[in-house]
Amino acid sequence: MTDASAFLKDIKKSPDHYYIIHYSSEHLFDETISGSSPRITSIVVNHYSTGQIQSFAIHTVADLLGIPKAQVAAQYDLIEKEMLTQFFSFVAPRTQHLWVHWNMRTIVFGFEHLEHRYKHFTGQNAPTIPVENRINLNDVLRSKYGELYAAHPQMINLMRLQGDLPKHFLTGEQESQCFANQEFIRMHLSTISKVQFFGYAIRQAIRGKLRTQGKGLFVFIDRCLESRWSRVLTFTASMAGFSYLILRIAGLVR
Repeated sequence: MTDASAFLKDIKKSPDHYYIIHYSSEHLFDETISGSSPRITSIVVNHYSTGQIQSFAIHTVADLLGIPKAQVAAQYDLIEKEMLTQFFSFVAPRTQHLWVHWNMRTIVFGFEHLEHRYKHFTGQNAPTIPVENRINLNDVLRSKYGELYAAHPQMINLMRLQGDLPKHFLTGEQESQCFANQEFIRMHLSTISKVQFFGYAIRQAIRGKLRTQGKGLFVFIDRCLESRWSRVLTFTASMAGFSYLILRIAGLVR
C-alpha cells in the first residue's frame, strides 16, 4: 500500500490493525562478519494504537538465559536463535495485521533477512507476513510529499526537519561500533527511537503537520486542505449552505 491517502485514512480509522517494526544488526558490509548474513541484534515492534512496545534484544535474552555479559560473544548463536524464536512466536498470530517498516524489503535488510536467520538456526520456515501486509513508510511519504520530501539519507534528514534528532538515535555505522563494543542497550535504544519516530511521523502526516522539504504546488495545496483553518472554512461553508436550504424551504428566500 503506497497510496498515501488510503494508508493515512485507514490507519486513522483502524489503528489497532497496525504494527510498526524496525531492527538492528551487524553492519551490512562488515568484512568481519563470521557468517553469510549479519546477526540480528535487536527487533522492536510498536502497536500503533496503544503505543505498546515489544522488544526482542540480545541483552534481554542473554539475561533470561543467565548468560553474563562476558560470555555473550561466545553464545551469540544460542542467544540470537532464542531471540528470533521469541519474535516469530509473537508474529505468528499477527501475520494478517499490517506492518509498517522503513525499507525492510530485501534479504540484505528486511523481513526476508529475519526469516533467513531464523531458518539458519532452526531449520524451519518462519511465519511469514504477506508482502501485501508490509507497508514501507518511506514509500508512503514519497507518494504524499514527493520523491525528495527530505534529502538523502531520508530517515535522518526527515528527523532533522522536525527538530533535534531523537535522543538515542544512532547511525548504522554507530550501531556497528556499538555491536563491536557489546553496547547492546545503546543499539536497542536507538532502534526504539526510530520506531517511535515512525509513529510520530505518521501522526503528524495525518494532521498535516509533518515538516518536509517538498515545495511543489500539489504538496502546498495538500497541506492547505489539511490545515485547521481549511476545516473551519469547510464547516462554515457547509453550515451556510444548510441554512440557505432551510430558508428556501421556508419560502423566505428564492
